[in-house]
Amino acid sequence: MELQKLSNGNHQNDVATLVEGGVPPEEEKFLQHKSDGSKRPEFTDFEGKTSFGMSVFNLSNAIMGSGILGLSYAMSNTGIVLFLVLLTCIACLSCYSVHLLLRSAGVVGIRAYEQLGLRAFGHTGKILAAVIITLHNIGAMSSYLFIVKSELPLVIQAFLGQTSSSDDWFMNGNYLIIIVTACVILPLALMKHLGYLGYTSGFSLSCMVFFLSAVIYKRFNIACPLEVFGNHSVITEVPEDSCTAKFFTINQETAYTIPILAFAFVCHPEVLPIYTELSNPTKRRMQNIGNVSILGMFTMYFFTAIFGYLTFYGNTEAELLHTYSKVDPLDTLILCVRLAVLVAVTLTVPVVLFPIRRALLQLLFPGKPFHWLRHIAIALCLLFAVNLLVILVPNIRDIFGITGATTAPSLIFILPGLFYIRIIPTSREPLKSRPKIQAVCFTALGFIFMTMSLTFIVLDWTSGEKRSLGGH
Repeated sequence: MELQKLSNGNHQNDVATLVEGGVPPEEEKFLQHKSDGSKRPEFTDFEGKTSFGMSVFNLSNAIMGSGILGLSYAMSNTGIVLFLVLLTCIACLSCYSVHLLLRSAGVVGIRAYEQLGLRAFGHTGKILAAVIITLHNIGAMSSYLFIVKSELPLVIQAFLGQTSSSDDWFMNGNYLIIIVTACVILPLALMKHLGYLGYTSGFSLSCMVFFLSAVIYKRFNIACPLEVFGNHSVITEVPEDSCTAKFFTINQETAYTIPILAFAFVCHPEVLPIYTELSNPTKRRMQNIGNVSILGMFTMYFFTAIFGYLTFYGNTEAELLHTYSKVDPLDTLILCVRLAVLVAVTLTVPVVLFPIRRALLQLLFPGKPFHWLRHIAIALCLLFAVNLLVILVPNIRDIFGITGATTAPSLIFILPGLFYIRIIPTSREPLKSRPKIQAVCFTALGFIFMTMSLTFIVLDWTSGEKRSLGGH
């Protein structure tokens, strides 16, 4: 679940090795070394040892995030066909973005996203890339804590055997995220090293597979029209098309679809670290890893979206798991899924916090040795800010929307295109060459996506329409 964000801060040193000629571009080694008998530099503990399959797993893990919980909601506001078209476009553009990053990295032998920014635009480019990655990770942390805020009260309610919420403090999501942050997340975030990363990565991906299995199973066990739990005696008029799937629809909430999809596919800061650790690291091999990973997530995302949508149709909420509480708050299967997702996202928060802290330390205290006071103070400030944000934001859709409309297009479209244009020498590819023109169009597309999404989201906020989308 975007867990490889830790890698963002672990690969900061520049590698000044230039790719020699005489080898087809797609077969060029990522980090070539002179065979002069000197010791080969050790870039990471696992440099050159990771297999193709494990690299696919790592990149898939980096792609998979909380955005999967909002895909059914996105489909309910676009229709099946339009959603599939948009999902396909974002997936294909993500593959092309990986291609641009690999080409840029192949020229200068750099293995970190921020270092590409440094090579392309100097220190300003490095700071810009680090700030965008940091903001994106803060958005990811906020989405994880919002899931805790939304789902933990329902888990407690189920364990107590209650079918409706109460005003008790332990049923208040705002209090619960503060308690979880203080008792679980903060102690883990204060660790000097994050040794449980590998276990958390595998567990989180397993939880999302379990979540998808439950969504598919429940599609065939929940009747339509939806019978709201406890309202069996209430007779309400059901619209004729309430159980009819829409293939194409546009409404005010459609503006959130592209941001949600973009948020769900961001993995690009992790591509180069995974490339570095790959055995036999050619660009073609790493591109295939990117393609397979994105295809796998595309399939998982589409099945989650369509089975969730065909279960609730127009009643789908922005956070899919929360919708199931309408049917049966005491459902055992959904309770198990909630517990698994809660554990996964809770353990993920400190994992995402580590690279944010590392980036802030490099920006604010460059060259300073490790100091516990700075280590603790930055963790406390970050967790305080994220908790405050989650308490004030009314819905997870807003987090998906803003993050997906700002940092996601920057990481997928704008920065890879700009890096490619600046780093690839004009002697190799003139500005009027086809690849450079494609990169310019790709970057422009990112700006268009960002502008359109932000415009529609702001218009939605200022319209003042009452939205009932769940959440605590």
